[in-house]
Amino acid sequence: MPGDLIATQAPLSRAELGSPASQPRHDRAAAISFVVDAPTEAALRDGLAEVLPEGLDTHRGGVRAAIAALQKMPSPQVLIVDISGEDQPLAMLGDLSMCVEPDTCVLVLGDIHDLGLYRELTRGLGVSEYLHKPITRDVVGRHFAPLVRGQWPAADSQTGGRLITVTGARGGVGASVIAASLAWYFGVTARRHTMLLDADLHRGTAALLLDVEPGEGLRIALETPERIDALLAERAARLVADRLHVLSTLEPLNRETQYAAGAADDLLGALCRRYNCVIADVPWLPEPFCRDLQAISQHRVLVMTPTLPAIRDTLRLLGQHGRESAKQFTVVVLNRTGMPGGLKRAQVQEALRVPIDIAIPDLPRQVAAAVTLGEPAAMRSSTFRAAIIELATQVGPLRAFDTPATPTTARSGPLRFLAALRSGK
Repeated sequence: MPGDLIATQAPLSRAELGSPASQPRHDRAAAISFVVDAPTEAALRDGLAEVLPEGLDTHRGGVRAAIAALQKMPSPQVLIVDISGEDQPLAMLGDLSMCVEPDTCVLVLGDIHDLGLYRELTRGLGVSEYLHKPITRDVVGRHFAPLVRGQWPAADSQTGGRLITVTGARGGVGASVIAASLAWYFGVTARRHTMLLDADLHRGTAALLLDVEPGEGLRIALETPERIDALLAERAARLVADRLHVLSTLEPLNRETQYAAGAADDLLGALCRRYNCVIADVPWLPEPFCRDLQAISQHRVLVMTPTLPAIRDTLRLLGQHGRESAKQFTVVVLNRTGMPGGLKRAQVQEALRVPIDIAIPDLPRQVAAAVTLGEPAAMRSSTFRAAIIELATQVGPLRAFDTPATPTTARSGPLRFLAALRSGK
């Protein structure tokens, strides 16, 4: 491992790590992993698919299994090892160091979320990177993939929050309901500073779903981006909760917005300086604002239903940018699983030829009640909430912790929004 784990030998510097494949030997595997559970194995396989097109050689078992195996085989160029459940992980990694060649790039997974352990592993013992579980393919792609490729991960050029776009394969699949619940989870339950951005300027429902009145600030920001700053963006947004805002507008149907080139970048730059998460409800429309948001997002969430038209359009959207790229990951959500007349999950997955990441059962009564009252569907259904938590864990900039949300008083419905409609807007 880079820098022997024995205390008498100093770990190599980052510059000295070099490429694991810089001097390839025919007897050394490119990468081998030893993990203890199936979800971690799947996340590693998917997150490293781009840099290991031949596939990751995965073995079930943790650091003890790695020690036993590497005593009898050549060291790989990259070794991924799981220390979950070990009472003395540092001692076990010390034993592992006796079995691997010094130039092996060692990546460690574990179930301990502790800064002291991270520093001990990466600074004191020469481990290249440590990730605590649960992990997602996005986390693996950002932190492990560059090291497997032989490069130290570059610092993220974007500071502040992250943009997550939620897009329906076609109208009526429930993308807006999922976006509103995801934003509510991050802002209210996980206590992240969150903005829900509605990119549909004429027919968006983000404000309606959270029982707030849309404003005009979004249109002004898109038409005059030179006026955008964090303060303007915050003032233009509507307060839903202490750490949850909605930025939306409801323009007359016959009004064409004068979108200024680059306005999406300026707007997101301002929002990401103020908010940890920006959840954008982005319909797939041939409009510059929607296209720009899709292009600059770190995560894309594609929502579909188990129908043939939804499968067709999901395939088209996946083909637009691919399933994964260097800076963007796509999560496929199958909504209304088990709906009357719908296809089975296995049939949908076979047609798409990509995994379904999240499946949400058909919950017509609970979702309809939430929409009517202007409440997040995750507040009405524990099943829907569980799916949103799983989605938040996959796309969140940080791990989303499931802390109980404070119960809120039921409201009579989106009265302020309807009042705005009656005013003739």
